[in-house]
Amino acid sequence: MTRPITAGVDGSEESLKGLAWAAREAVRRGLALRVVHAWRFHEHEAMADVDADTQAGWARDGLAEAARSVTERYAGLDVTTEVVDGGSVETLLAATAASEMLVLGTRGRAAVVGFLLGSVGQQVVAEAERPVVLVRADDQASAEVAGHDIVVGQQGDADDSAGALEFAFETAAARGATVRAVRAWTLPPLFAYSPGSLKLLDEAGGLEPYEKKALAEALRPWRERFPDVHVVEHVEMGSAGQVLLSVAARAQLVVVGRRARRTAVGARIGSVASGVLHHAPCPVAVVPHA
Repeated sequence: MTRPITAGVDGSEESLKGLAWAAREAVRRGLALRVVHAWRFHEHEAMADVDADTQAGWARDGLAEAARSVTERYAGLDVTTEVVDGGSVETLLAATAASEMLVLGTRGRAAVVGFLLGSVGQQVVAEAERPVVLVRADDQASAEVAGHDIVVGQQGDADDSAGALEFAFETAAARGATVRAVRAWTLPPLFAYSPGSLKLLDEAGGLEPYEKKALAEALRPWRERFPDVHVVEHVEMGSAGQVLLSVAARAQLVVVGRRARRTAVGARIGSVASGVLHHAPCPVAVVPHA
């Protein structure tokens, strides 16, 4: 079964930016678009005579209006809307499980303090089973032009970044864009050197050739699967977050993998994904590791 692209909408201008991005991506990939709004009845003294059915009607009307903003622009796009009676996190996570990806604006209203920086967005990104794309409020469609790459971070072995690489190559194929695969490396601490590791480095010709070889190996199956996608391999010494951000200025999208970890105060994403989410000038896709 083909899964749709889902956009979480709360009526804010920021979420409408995310909806517009999701619609463009659905058209490119030939997928349906699902627009979801989480709603709960709120009693308020100023609206004492407004019952739950009336408030739900307002939510449905607002969602329908948001959907019209994309159906009028993309006549052939299959768009469905759903108002869900429930909390934001639970609703978005459930929607993501049945979607190709979830797209969110960077900020919201009411209980949604911020899709990018707030607790709702952080929890959704950390726990989602599928990729989550964060779109800034000032996102410009003009950035999606030739010469702007799909930047993807690659770390560890080939399996560690398989999800992020697959998402990057699929996106690039749909847009006719270049994939810029980035692998950052740093000098290991002295205690990491052992006779075995030194021998391995010597055989590989040093650290940088070893890193280039690792990146090439990780990219090999995706080059074979997407032979028409142009690929630039970018290996640079430095922290992963800093290196990714250094090439993000001319990116259509930055794709990072994440391995969520749980703490006493809830789920947290890694430092690389967190840094890119806070500072990248373009939309960011966070893809869970397999």
